[in-house]
Amino acid sequence: MPPIVSIVGQSKSGKTTLIEALISELKSRGHRIATIKHSVHRLNLDKPEKDSWRHIQAGSNATAIVSPDQIVLIKLATEEPDLNKIARLFGEDYDIILTEGFKQSSAPKLEVHRESVGPPLSQINNLIAIATDKPLETKTRQFSLNDIKGLADFLEKNFIKPK
Repeated sequence: MPPIVSIVGQSKSGKTTLIEALISELKSRGHRIATIKHSVHRLNLDKPEKDSWRHIQAGSNATAIVSPDQIVLIKLATEEPDLNKIARLFGEDYDIILTEGFKQSSAPKLEVHRESVGPPLSQINNLIAIATDKPLETKTRQFSLNDIKGLADFLEKNFIKPK
């Protein structure tokens, strides 16, 4: 399974923006990237009365909607799935999986911190680095929020499998 690194931080700290920049930089280096976004809200991708909705209503535990350029998997869950189980759905086709959220998972975490949003998160296990707009007093490795190349170098060196 590809390595997983979770991008965590307060709401509006810039997690999505950082992930977009990392995807672009890592792709430019020839890496294959997958992402997983955590949401606390119920997803509504499958519209009532559509065929896939009808499949689930009839009792299917999972269904996929497939078009020439996309695959969407809808799999029922009775509890929040473990991050590693979700990542296994991707298979081995990627060099790294970046997730947004999953603060409680055991995956290594890169925190996004902006002074204007509030203090850094507390009690985050497996925190490997912080991308911040203002240096913090911590022993955790820090990067400027604008140092995308440095962050990508860090991910390559420590997580991405050599080709």
